[in-house]
Amino acid sequence: MEIRVLRYFLAVAREENITKAAEVLHITQPTLSRQLTQLEEEAGVRLFHRGARKITLTNEGILLRRRAEEILELVNKTEQELALSEEQIEGTITIGCGELAAVQTLAGLCDAFHAKYPRVRFDLYTATADYVIEQMDKGLVDIGLLLEPVDMEKYEFIRLGIKERWIVLMKPDDALAALEAVTASDLEKLPLMLPRRLGVQSEVASWFGDKYENLNVVFTSNLSTNSAVMVEKGLGYSLVIEGGVPFLDQKKITYRPLSPELSATSVIAWKRQQPFCRAAEKFIEQIRYLLEVS
Repeated sequence: MEIRVLRYFLAVAREENITKAAEVLHITQPTLSRQLTQLEEEAGVRLFHRGARKITLTNEGILLRRRAEEILELVNKTEQELALSEEQIEGTITIGCGELAAVQTLAGLCDAFHAKYPRVRFDLYTATADYVIEQMDKGLVDIGLLLEPVDMEKYEFIRLGIKERWIVLMKPDDALAALEAVTASDLEKLPLMLPRRLGVQSEVASWFGDKYENLNVVFTSNLSTNSAVMVEKGLGYSLVIEGGVPFLDQKKITYRPLSPELSATSVIAWKRQQPFCRAAEKFIEQIRYLLEVS
């Protein structure tokens, strides 16, 4: 039995007249009569007593009416639940992030969200926190995964419990590669590549202490992947976040941690009182639930 035909059957049972039921259903009377005849043939029983002015149900028809009402109520409820669960959530969520260990957490959040809302697409690009914040302020980025220090006065955020450790990139055959960790004295007279962000440079300067003013800085760079190319070509040593280099070719580039350790934290953030698309709103709800609960 088709759901459509059950709706026809109930309309006739309710109106007790084929002509009136056909008008309610917006179909022709012959079409409705043919559908009812086929329904009786399919059921193998007589469902109606057809009078001159009125149609009434047989005992079998009364039973089918009860079951049809239950079936259609369940169908309607199921359709509503499916529409509510998906809410037609689709579109693009734009995420700006640095090259961080916390991207692993971001990947888990995106995976869980996409499983629930498969029509949503993520626009993911990599940049420094300063540039990501600039784009967030313009409304061009919904979510930012940012390396601290960051001024969070205008943003809602959750600080992630992941240590972002600073390291030094070097060639595998370099003398520093024989060390377990690298000190400020080891780097003092070497050609260096430092992060481009001024706030981060301040953190690095504090680590170097009084040696910072005499450093031989040959490059500043906003992406560790680009500075890694310069290291591979023998142009210097690069200070980067460890989370940004998990896929480097260890035959061409290696790294050592700083001693004493220099580390930072990261936050996942979005602008306060910012109008978001429905997909981004849902994603923020999930971020709050998964990260604040955990």
